[in-house]
Amino acid sequence: MSWLPKKSVVVPIDFSGESKRAVETALELVSLPEQVHAIHVMFPLDIVSPGAAWGAVDEVERENAARSHTQEYIKENNFTGVTVLNRVGDPGTEIADYALSINADLIVIPSHGYHGIKRALLGSVAERVIRHAHCPVLVLRREDAE
Repeated sequence: MSWLPKKSVVVPIDFSGESKRAVETALELVSLPEQVHAIHVMFPLDIVSPGAAWGAVDEVERENAARSHTQEYIKENNFTGVTVLNRVGDPGTEIADYALSINADLIVIPSHGYHGIKRALLGSVAERVIRHAHCPVLVLRREDAE
């Protein structure tokens, strides 16, 4: 199995600087930008979410805003040609399922480095991706990690 180049690399994005670095890393591992699949996954609104409970947030509007923001993020960072998509669901499983559906060679994901109570409350998307992925997962260490 050859390490380079990859035919398809999935990169979860959350619009952070760490996500930008992950896309840049993925672009170094492929021959064409189209082989990088940048995916943004939103948690679905549940009935107890304040916006949903009061009817102030519409799921379709929310998804359209996320799609628009994703396209803007790609344009601002000059990631021309990168395959872009948005999903709604559990980020860890959606990312792993998408990677399986395109038979990805690799998932490149940044680590936000949460630990302690913050990690317990927020969970770890990278950890869930590692557990559910069918392909190798490259977890990038935060640049400001100790």
